[in-house]
Amino acid sequence: MTPDDPGHAVPPGRDGNQCGFTRGWEPRRGAQPTLAEQLSAHIGGLIRNQGLRPGMRLPSVRVMAGASGMSRCTVVQAYGLLEAQGLIWSRRGAGFFVCARPAAAQGQREAGSGCAVPAVFDAAFLLRSMFSGPWHGGHPAGAGLLPPAWLDLEMLGSAIRRVGRTAGSSLLSYGTPLGYRPLRQQIATLLQAQDVPAHPDLHLMTVAGVTQGLDLLVRKLLRPGDAVLVEDPGWFLVHGLLKAQGMQVIGVPRRQDGPDCTALAQLAERHRPRLFIVNSAVHNPTGFTLSAGVAHEVLRIAECFDFLLAEDDTFADFHPGMPVRLAALDRLRRVLLIGGYSKTLGGSLRVGYVAGRPDLIRRLVDGKLLGGPTSPELGEQVVHRILADGEYRRHVGRLRERINQACGRCIEGLVQLGCEVPHPPHAGMFVWADCGRDSQQLAADAVARGLLLAPGVLFSPQPEPSRMLRVPVSMVDDAAAWALLAQSLGGGPRAKA
Repeated sequence: MTPDDPGHAVPPGRDGNQCGFTRGWEPRRGAQPTLAEQLSAHIGGLIRNQGLRPGMRLPSVRVMAGASGMSRCTVVQAYGLLEAQGLIWSRRGAGFFVCARPAAAQGQREAGSGCAVPAVFDAAFLLRSMFSGPWHGGHPAGAGLLPPAWLDLEMLGSAIRRVGRTAGSSLLSYGTPLGYRPLRQQIATLLQAQDVPAHPDLHLMTVAGVTQGLDLLVRKLLRPGDAVLVEDPGWFLVHGLLKAQGMQVIGVPRRQDGPDCTALAQLAERHRPRLFIVNSAVHNPTGFTLSAGVAHEVLRIAECFDFLLAEDDTFADFHPGMPVRLAALDRLRRVLLIGGYSKTLGGSLRVGYVAGRPDLIRRLVDGKLLGGPTSPELGEQVVHRILADGEYRRHVGRLRERINQACGRCIEGLVQLGCEVPHPPHAGMFVWADCGRDSQQLAADAVARGLLLAPGVLFSPQPEPSRMLRVPVSMVDDAAAWALLAQSLGGGPRAKA
């Protein structure tokens, strides 16, 4: 049959509920996500989970608007979101139709469930899945990103338009190896205000995000077989990056106030590491922040055993006030500070920086030139515009307030579901919760329901069974995802009736 065949069409009529598209569904007005996102998620769920036939015609914009109680403009936006996801297609004068689902996507489904359960739930699976889906709510809970609705698209779009009007021919060239100088000047000013002595031309370079900065550091400053210390728990991508480059990865227990310094000294003496990668402000995944006393001890041990420190500053802007930074105490002698803006401005805006002593920055710039002549200057100019206009500070203030409010509700909700949060995070996007069972099996069960979670086993360089689970605080505002989490936790030994 063709899409125009009456057998595929939605029955005509004034009420779109004749086809069941909005029967029993009500939008949540004045809430996030937006009405258009709610409607697209609802229709997308029908297409994915109820097997609407390829070629079936959706209600017209007018009919859907009447049935849902939304404006026609909102329905058009919702249909546009569905088109962008490849779930529907449109033809001028004919309407909107359900797309044929690719065989590969169908093969990932199981009857009555979400996605296929992986044979091994490891970091590679989580990273691949973060960029695939579909996941309930359109935002995978395992991802280290805030929902798009929490970010400021209008501010970002305005900055892009202003750069487009004023940049001229600079966007047609490669840019400079160190990165867009006005941005480096702006970052240097911000770091100096936080007592980090960064000169824009001596101590700073731009990178395409924190991940690229760490990758450059590993490739240019280390050799295969070198011992590298990481935090346990710590960011799983760092563990994978180091192992892929042939490094000896050694975990240092992480406590509320920072690394366990007794263990750090013992491991440094035994393994003579070249580098320690530490997440001092708003640690991922726990949300803890380094204390001044521990920071001084970490620097003392690093000097005693002569290793460098890479200070991952990814989430520091979520910290209220000025956190303790190793880079400030050390004056950039053996500390490299790595930060970026994708968490606060948008995942696709891959703009970051590395601050360090001049000889190390020169080596990293050489590595950057070998991997790609420069970092993309368009994004750097956009970030500079947002920073220079003072919008970033106000945006982050609003974002921090929203995250903090959601964090309290998230912790309360997790406790009601039978989890324990032994130590609430100081700040940040995540809650590190004890789910009372093997969280890797929990995550595998959740995948079958269409929910992507990040189990604790991924955050240790030597994977062992763990009951810990990294839960994004934004998940508490996604009713569908939270309900799936509750279903997954229902089998846990501590889950409440």
